[in-house]
Amino acid sequence: MGRRHSGKGSVISEDSRPQTVRELGEFALIDRLNAGREQAAHVLLGPGDDAALVAAPDGRFVVSTDMLVEGRHFRLDWSSPVDIGRKAIAQNAADVVAMGARPTAFVVALGCPADTPVSLVEGIADGMWIEASRAGGSIAGGDLVRSEQLVVSVTAFGDLGGQPAITRSGAVAGDIVAVAGELGWSGAGLAVLTGDADRTDPGFTYALATHRVPQPPYAAVIDAFGTHTPTALTDVSDGLLADLGHLAAASNVAIDVHSAALTDPELTALAELLDADAAQWILAGGEDHAFAGTWSADVALPAGWRPIGVVAAGSGVTVDGAAPTAGTGWESFRGADATPTGDER
Repeated sequence: MGRRHSGKGSVISEDSRPQTVRELGEFALIDRLNAGREQAAHVLLGPGDDAALVAAPDGRFVVSTDMLVEGRHFRLDWSSPVDIGRKAIAQNAADVVAMGARPTAFVVALGCPADTPVSLVEGIADGMWIEASRAGGSIAGGDLVRSEQLVVSVTAFGDLGGQPAITRSGAVAGDIVAVAGELGWSGAGLAVLTGDADRTDPGFTYALATHRVPQPPYAAVIDAFGTHTPTALTDVSDGLLADLGHLAAASNVAIDVHSAALTDPELTALAELLDADAAQWILAGGEDHAFAGTWSADVALPAGWRPIGVVAAGSGVTVDGAAPTAGTGWESFRGADATPTGDER
């Protein structure tokens, strides 16, 4: 650790530096991370034994897992530890909700260098608990290991409540395509972070916050279970066109998106400041963690949803009847492999 002077002739003592994971130790850190936490109702036995015990009331559970690697999916100079923890849970909780389930429990594996400050790990854990609670679940257990870089892996569980799972394969010609949540703002935040813009400008605050901590509108989906169930559903993580493409392929249908339904004046104004294309952020920006679904045309859309297109016979995704002329979204193992941006899903 380099020297840091505080006043003439004085040097901050080595004893005042942040305590590291090596100094505290694995089990003491695990105890600290779990102290005072209250488990959600579906977690029958949390951390402290060989494994957690999670209820599956109707005999099934939805499960999803995802991994975040420092330098590939997040950067500590861009996001706080709490932001990283929230993002790790949100992207998994959104996948569970997109299957028609209520999030119940999460298990977390974290790898970090031995000299990682304990405060950093605590911040990630705090962020995870904040978002897990917002989604309706809790952290049921996990693992902590030494690694060369910071890695966070989350597995999420969800309860279907006796209802059928909502998959990508149920859309039929004539359905309405609708979305819940905001699109394009995470891409806007990434543009601010990777460009020459002044990140302290108040005009960029919302875009930066949305990129750092996605806000999946869980309630817009959960509140509709059993009364306004979509025919097909997906989380928007790789980009709207990319994820609608997955849905269209699974359902063996075509989807046409209406660009006028996606216009966002505030996002357009921000794009003009950055000499960027707001439509591209909306259609292909990714990491919004909104939800996109298809609904029977004779069913009223529930609160929080807005129509953006239609399902037809055929295949593929078009915008205003034409094939997209720019990128459609993110795909792992392609793209800027030599220049990690923190936006690589």
